[in-house]
Amino acid sequence: MDTELARLAAAHGVATWYENDQRQRVTVDPDVVVAVLERLGVDAATPAAVRRELDAVAATREPTTLPPTLVVRQGSHRHLPAAAELRCEDGTERRLTDGLPPDLPLGYHHLTLGHRLATVIVTPPCLTPPARSWGWALQLYALRSAGSWGMGDLGDLRDFARWAARGLGAGLVLCNPLHAITPLHPVPASPYSPSSRRCTNPLYLRVTDTAAYHRADPETRHRIDEMRPSSIEVIDYDAVWAAKRSALELLWQRDQRRSDQHGNTADTDAPVDAVADFATFCALAERHGPDWRGWPAPLRHPASSQVAAARVELAPRVAFHAWLQRQCDSQLAAAQHAARNAGMPLGIVHDLAVGVDPGGADAWALQDVIGTGVTIGAPPDAFSQRGQDWQLAPWRPDRLAVEGYRPLRDMVRAVLRHAGGIRVDHVMGLWRMWWIPPGEPPVRGTYVHYDAEAMLAVLTLEARRAGAVVIGEDLGTVEPAVRTRLRRQEVLGTAVLWFQRDDDAPGRSLLPPEQWPSLAAASISTHDLPTAHGFLRGEHVRVRADLGLLDDPAREARQAASERTELLALLRDQGLLGDAPTDGTIPVDGTTTGDMVTEDDIVVAMHRFLTRTPCRLLLASPYDVLGETRQPNLPGTVDEYPNWRLPLPVTLEKFREDPRVRRIAGELAAWERGTRPRDEVAHAP
Repeated sequence: MDTELARLAAAHGVATWYENDQRQRVTVDPDVVVAVLERLGVDAATPAAVRRELDAVAATREPTTLPPTLVVRQGSHRHLPAAAELRCEDGTERRLTDGLPPDLPLGYHHLTLGHRLATVIVTPPCLTPPARSWGWALQLYALRSAGSWGMGDLGDLRDFARWAARGLGAGLVLCNPLHAITPLHPVPASPYSPSSRRCTNPLYLRVTDTAAYHRADPETRHRIDEMRPSSIEVIDYDAVWAAKRSALELLWQRDQRRSDQHGNTADTDAPVDAVADFATFCALAERHGPDWRGWPAPLRHPASSQVAAARVELAPRVAFHAWLQRQCDSQLAAAQHAARNAGMPLGIVHDLAVGVDPGGADAWALQDVIGTGVTIGAPPDAFSQRGQDWQLAPWRPDRLAVEGYRPLRDMVRAVLRHAGGIRVDHVMGLWRMWWIPPGEPPVRGTYVHYDAEAMLAVLTLEARRAGAVVIGEDLGTVEPAVRTRLRRQEVLGTAVLWFQRDDDAPGRSLLPPEQWPSLAAASISTHDLPTAHGFLRGEHVRVRADLGLLDDPAREARQAASERTELLALLRDQGLLGDAPTDGTIPVDGTTTGDMVTEDDIVVAMHRFLTRTPCRLLLASPYDVLGETRQPNLPGTVDEYPNWRLPLPVTLEKFREDPRVRRIAGELAAWERGTRPRDEVAHAP
């Protein structure tokens, strides 16, 4: 690669090479580097353009130049090139003659040095790790009850959390992302492809928990009750939203008439900030379609005069969507309040998706700080030989820095508003993202680097202010420096039974429990991996083979059998199983095999294995406990598999009564109390 192009790419954080999952060096094609630089507003199309851009970079690297954002840990000192004025977040002002002093308060402050301005982020040195606790990893949409409409909702979340705390002693509920989708048909199913990470998905509203429903007359309530979708085997988001939208619009209209009659404008106050953006986007999307990139040109930027005029013209629809967000906020608050009041130390922990739909609300409203015309994913690896394109838009690192990371902090603050914690999906994205230029396959991408210190500073500062725990999803290929930095900041990692292996041992054998990390949330599986019973039955191989996703199904089946045998041996060596078969075959539950263990016994042993690790948090999945073999999401598929549409095999009411739930919850609760049961085989009564 041309030396000057490589220098320019490095100056803007664009990788010209990287190490793959086999630790082999891979050189990025020069035209890919040029295309990614273009998406950062850098012209590298010709040698002359590269030299001009390098001159511009040199001008910003003068010794007296002030970067747009500075990060300092509380208690440490940072040098400045000259005396400066600091206006603190609380409005107080300080004259700085010897750099940034160690006694600065936590927060976002404004620095003036000569004619230059910068944001100073003062972050806590580290977070306070949580006391050991256990909880449920919940796919909320899958949790149906007698009160929900075709999918789990915020009322179910409230009731589940209250019961899990009082009845089982759980300390948290980790929930799938509840970010807002664009509420139009067809309704997107994936919670990890949101329209907005700053707002909440209205499909999760419980209609009958709204104040408007309780204020309605009996006839209206009966009419709304009749709209409830019938029970279904696979979640139909379009049917759910059609029913809820009709009911909520009816309640909204009746509330508006009541407000007009009594002069009460409480529900019609103009929305602000993120809610205003989202509500305006939804109103425009109803008229022009769900992807803003196909709207009339004057409407494609939120600051245009035509958008301002549209807000006035579409005021009733803007107000309706803002009203929906207020209902979501109220029900989210109720869920967290119920969890904490029931004794949960953390309560609800919310999941943060790694990016947003390029055609959605945040990509429209925040397009000045979000990369347009580019998507993110992953390079080729053993899991996906062609790489992955997640069809999500990323932050622009340069624009975030200029904005003092305000868009990032606003988003994190919104997620933590009613939460005891946050799980950051693909936490490695705080360091770098795999950008894929328009029209290119995933293999034709490259990494774009971010200021991880600033990204972490925002995350930890907002978490400290919210009193929240932070969990980073650090599965897969992760640079050692990433995990080291996360641990130093007391951010928990993610430890999954299938992946905890000794990389230095022959065959990368499974780690014994005492060698697991302490600063981690431990679980058997995740939503993208086989369930416990699915793993034991080889369901993850069978379904992929049936869909034609495997090049060599027989080899994959042999590998799965070997991994199953290895796991059973580890559980047996730990004294957690009785007569587990040594060849990896497992009797189906309900068969008679003398004293031999069954699948349910082995799943209990897996959970007991987790209690022997030093991990701070343990997470159980209802899918694992209830014997479900189908995993919530099958990566590499869209419509071939019912991703994100599989309900739990029983309702919430039946779940509460299931003896398997009590059995496993008892093991985890005893671990939390520090009074683990005596070491008895998992199949004992």
